[in-house]
Amino acid sequence: MNPRNRKFYIILIITFIIVFLMNYIGSSYPDRLERALMTGASAAFFLGIGLWFTSRNKTPDKRDKFDFD
Repeated sequence: MNPRNRKFYIILIITFIIVFLMNYIGSSYPDRLERALMTGASAAFFLGIGLWFTSRNKTPDKRDKFDFD
């Protein structure tokens, strides 16, 4: 997935919203807003890194082809 793609940002925003709401609604601590923001931001950040890492290996490379004959 290309980081300049519009779908990439939509997936990150949806991930942030879901994780933020899960943490904000389910927490009873007094600092639940800060915890929810940090957790949502880190989830979206690391999902972005994972999507970028898996998408950069989709192009075929000559090093991946082995000749066993």
